[in-house]
Amino acid sequence: MSMAERSGKGMFSGLSRNTFLLALSSLFADISTEMIVPILPMFLTQTLKVSASVLGLVEGIAGATQNITQGLSGSLSDRLQHRKSIALVGYFLAAIGKPLMGLATGWQGVLGGRFIDRLGAGTRSAPRDALIASSVAEENRGRAFGLEGAGDNAGACLGPLLAVLLFVVWQLPIRMLFYWALLPGLLAFLMVLFVHERPIKAAAKSKIDVGLSRFPKGYWKFLLATALFGVGNSSNAFLILETKDIGASLTATILIYAGFNLVAALISYPAGSLSDRLGRRNLLILSLMIFFITYLGFATTHNVATIGFLFAFYGLYQGIIRSVGKALASDYVSGELRASAIGWYNTTTGLSGLAASLIGGRLWDTVGHSAVFFFGAASALVGALACVALIPAVVKRQNY
Repeated sequence: MSMAERSGKGMFSGLSRNTFLLALSSLFADISTEMIVPILPMFLTQTLKVSASVLGLVEGIAGATQNITQGLSGSLSDRLQHRKSIALVGYFLAAIGKPLMGLATGWQGVLGGRFIDRLGAGTRSAPRDALIASSVAEENRGRAFGLEGAGDNAGACLGPLLAVLLFVVWQLPIRMLFYWALLPGLLAFLMVLFVHERPIKAAAKSKIDVGLSRFPKGYWKFLLATALFGVGNSSNAFLILETKDIGASLTATILIYAGFNLVAALISYPAGSLSDRLGRRNLLILSLMIFFITYLGFATTHNVATIGFLFAFYGLYQGIIRSVGKALASDYVSGELRASAIGWYNTTTGLSGLAASLIGGRLWDTVGHSAVFFFGAASALVGALACVALIPAVVKRQNY
């Protein structure tokens, strides 16, 4: 790497132009996504007048699509070794999916746009990670991924705030927010377009391979515990919808969601560091207990301030599970299987999340709102007990 490509000194020494472009792509992509996530439940249920069952179907398919596609994209990225072109396809699909949702006159159109959006998000993940890895020397990769994570977290916080600006200050109709989300999505695409791809053998972080017999028994026990919890881990759309339904304004709901993202962003890195010292299983169980308390609170309270606090508290779960879940999956296997281990973990999370959102929507419509959250709390308790029974306190990490 030439000195001309180095970007600054001190904390940014060793990082290249590509590193900053990819961090900016994550910033803009997350702004685009998080602009529409907190308004989508209201758009479906209030503007398009659909049931919560349909909301669960749309969001369940969206989550499953992203998780499964991440693994498939990882395998394709490793096979073709053309990361930039695959990443560009992903960023473009994610960008155009947003305005397609805004154009929809029925829930089927929203499902189509959301599917394209999440297909793109899943497609770009693995090749983007490989591009980041190739943007710096090996000893600087931790900082390169840290910078990308900072861009991702900043976008998750700025997206909802931009939505409030457009909706409250400019008083744009709700459909216009989907159209405006196209702009940061295209800026993310543009950032990657300027990236200069370097040939490097950097394996994808997540992929799906078929050699299932190569995984140890302990890994499958971990996936079983993940699935037992996952069938109650419905889309966050139900938390957003409940916040709005108990009396919070749309503006307050979006700001509460922004606070949730901020807490998740702040805890993510410390949680990963703590898991190295305290053990990943212990942190995983802690995150499930946070989930349990949050969902139990949502099931039993109708106070907006309490719900706002619980939603922010729930950000601790999101930040911990993001850091610890994939790390624990990778601990069970040696280096050549790590991407596949994470790929199958993502697949399990996506499929169980689809089931959870379908169940949640049905419970919301036929039993009541509280039933969704009681069921989620129960699944968290079952998942925590499964972690105690099936996962050792310390998983012996395999060497690369």
